[in-house]
Order: sequence, then structure tokens, then C-alpha cells
Amino acid sequence: MRSLLVPLALAQFICSFAGSNMNVMINDISEDLDTTVQGVQLAITIFLLVMAALMIPGGKLTDRYGRKRCFLAGLAVYGVGALLSAAAPGLGVLILGNSILEGVGTALLIPPVYILTTLLFTEVTSRARAFGTIMALGGIGAAAGPLIGGLITSAISWRAAFVFQALVIALIIILSRRIKDPLPPDATRPFDTVGAILSALGLIVIVAGILAADNNIWLMIGLIVLGALVLLWFFRSVRAKERAGKEPLLSTSLFRNRASNLGLVTQNIQWLLLMGTSFVVAAYLQVVRGYDAIQTGVIFTAATLGLLVSSLTAERLAERWAQRTLIVTGFTVAIAGIGVLLAMASGSPSAWAFAPGLLLIGLGLGLSLTPSVNVVQSSFPDEQQGEISGLSRSVSNLGSSLGTAVAGTILVAGLTAHAYGAAMITLAVLGLAGLAAAVFLPQGLGSSTTPSSSHEPK
Repeated sequence: MRSLLVPLALAQFICSFAGSNMNVMINDISEDLDTTVQGVQLAITIFLLVMAALMIPGGKLTDRYGRKRCFLAGLAVYGVGALLSAAAPGLGVLILGNSILEGVGTALLIPPVYILTTLLFTEVTSRARAFGTIMALGGIGAAAGPLIGGLITSAISWRAAFVFQALVIALIIILSRRIKDPLPPDATRPFDTVGAILSALGLIVIVAGILAADNNIWLMIGLIVLGALVLLWFFRSVRAKERAGKEPLLSTSLFRNRASNLGLVTQNIQWLLLMGTSFVVAAYLQVVRGYDAIQTGVIFTAATLGLLVSSLTAERLAERWAQRTLIVTGFTVAIAGIGVLLAMASGSPSAWAFAPGLLLIGLGLGLSLTPSVNVVQSSFPDEQQGEISGLSRSVSNLGSSLGTAVAGTILVAGLTAHAYGAAMITLAVLGLAGLAAAVFLPQGLGSSTTPSSSHEPK
């Protein structure tokens, strides 16, 4: 079973890596492609947004075409996007390769990672171990992206970082040959095209509104309201299809499970904190303090170490502590880490003043990522894994997109120490919302809970 887990975990690693490694290339890319910091931020945000917008349809397609087939198709699209990005002559081609093609590829390949893991690892502790490994590599990809990207950029070029992604994709395709799809695809399953368009459009417009905050407050409000109305239209269409006996993109039954709903909120804010912190600190170190890519990346090793330590102990922790306890503790440690980061970084000119806070943020998020995923995935039976996996990954990637959009919008409004502090305080406040959701999780979500016993709505 370990050989089956390796390509799945590597897939999560490279997708998370892609979401954060460009943070240390802001100056290099903007100079080489004759663009601005805002232009690079736009490329990063679009990549994260495309993932979030298409993850629900991507999860649904696995039922019709098969999990392994969608996984391999996603890898192929991603690889083409990485090579195109490496050869990009300007920002437009970079957005096409990195933001669009890599985003679409990720939306196709990530839902199968979580569906296959849930189906292949049926016992709670083995599933916790599997998800712990996947989330550890995902967290490491996000946290170590700046370090690896910085090393490659400094030693060769920012373009080589995309070649690195393509090589990892090729390795994953080779390692995936042994994976067997536990469930046969059902070509007769309908696909809700209208629902897919409405859900994607609603998410895109909302995040576009957040990005418009530094230019026009009324445009921001208008776009957010419009996005909310489109999502309302989407949910009304879902209910209409269910009443007519048709299969919608998402079943409303997915939202009747209290534990899953709260788990989705915690997932969203965990990735919002991780990607938001990564973008804010990387931008501050490069633009305000003038550090190069490798110096910026090295500082992030503290967060990487924290994520690695806490994520890889997921199985042992799941055996001893309730999932709710782990998630609450994780948020508490991560929020405390933001406080330490603000206190130490503002009072010291040394870059290493960032390390203690980043370490705590990494430890806290690594502690809570795996149980949040386990709570959501284990709340539904096998036949709903395609839907819930797509929804779960969409919510998580929307968090990544929002983290970069919210924090980045505050920064590009004025890249100063004050803007940096305001961005981190905003992330901490959002982290408190995640902590509140974790506190309200049902008490009985412990290591003794079996997947089948948690299927009933709570």
C-alpha cells in the first residue's frame, strides 16, 4: 500500500509547491517579463482561483470517467502548463501556462488523490496515516516552495523551477502505473454543465472582487454581491434538479452533516493562513528588506520544519487525541505563531526573527490539516466520495486563493511595514474564525470513530 501512496502524496506536494514557490520569484519574474508585483500576484491568485473554481466539477468527473484516468489526465495537462510557463516570453503566456493549464490540471488530479486514499485506506488509523503523509507533503510543498524555488532561481533561473515541476510530474506518471481504481467508472452518470459553470463563475467573481479592493471599493462590493448572487443561482438550480429527480453537480445532502460543514470551514481557513502568510512574508522580505530569492526561501525552512514534524505524527496523534482537540490546538498554536511573528519581526532587523513565529505557524497548521480532512472525508460513504472530495478540495483551494488575494490586496495598496502588519493581523482574525468553527465540532470525533459510523448527519 505504501507504493500506492507515494504518487498520490507527490501529486499533492507538487500542486502545493506550485501555489507558493512563485512568491520568492516576484522580483525576478517581474524584471524578466517586464511586469509588476501586482502582475505576479495576479498570476499566483488566478492559479489558486482556477483550482478552487474547477475542483467541484473535477471531483464529479471522476465518477463518470474513473479516478485514475482523471488523475493521469490532470498530470498531463499540468505538465504541459509547466513547460509552457518555463518558456513564457511575457506575463500573458505565464498566466496561460501556470495559472490556467496548471490550475485546470490540478483540479483534475487532486480530487482523485483524496478519493483513492479514502477508498484504499478503510481503517481510521491507516487512513489518518495516509492523509497525514499526503497533508505533510502538501504542507511541505507550500512551506518549502519558497526555499526550493529560491534555490533553483538563484542557482539557475526562475524558469528552471517550472522545469522541475514538469520532471516531478513525469515521475508521478511513472509511479502511478500500479494504482488500481477501486470503483469502476460509470459512463452513464450525467454531468451538470450548467451547475459547473455557475459554481465556477460565482467563485471567480467573488475573488475578483477582493482583488479589486485596492482600486475601487464600490467595484469590490459590486463584484462580491454579484458573485454571491451567482452562487445563490447555483444552489437554486441544484435544488430544482433534485426536485426533478435529476443528478446535480452537488447533492444538498452534503451540507446536512454538521461535522463536515465545520470541517470544511476549518480547511478553508487553514489554507488561507498558510498561503496568506507565505505571500505576505515573502513579499515583505523581498520588497521591503531587499532579500533575494534564496535568502527568503531559507527563512521559510522554519515553517516547513513545523509542518513536517506535526503532519508526520498524524497517525500517532489520531490514536491518542480526538480530532476536534487536534484541530482546536492547531489553530491556537498557529494564531499564537502570528502573534510571535509580529512581535519579534517588528522589533528586530534580523531575518531570523521570523523563524520562531513561522515555526509555530507550521506546527499549528500541520497539527490541524490532517484531522480536518479526515473529519470531512470520513463523514460520507464511498458513493459520495467524488462529490465530497471535489467540494473539500474546492473549499481548501478557495482558502489558498483568498489568503493570497486578501493579504496581497492589503500589501499592494502600499508595501510598507504597516501594510505587512495589517495583513498579518487580518490573517490572525480570520484564524480566530477557524478556531471558533473547530470549537463547535462534535465531541465524538476521536480515533475510535469508524468511517461507517460517521456517515449519519449530525
